[in-house]
Amino acid sequence: MTTTTDESRRHIRQLRAQADKLAADAEHAASTAERTRLQRRAEQLESDSDQESMMAAGDIYPAQ
Repeated sequence: MTTTTDESRRHIRQLRAQADKLAADAEHAASTAERTRLQRRAEQLESDSDQESMMAAGDIYPAQ
């Protein structure tokens, strides 16, 4: 049986993996606009994973 904590950890890992892939894709993007778009999306996913991680640890509460 999977606990909520395990599911949260798995989701955080997935967000970070997606962010890493987008950052790598950004390095190889042909256009500056595409590179910027991918970098911003990667940064947003990193931020989301950090926030979710802190929420799971009880360090912060979700925005209302």
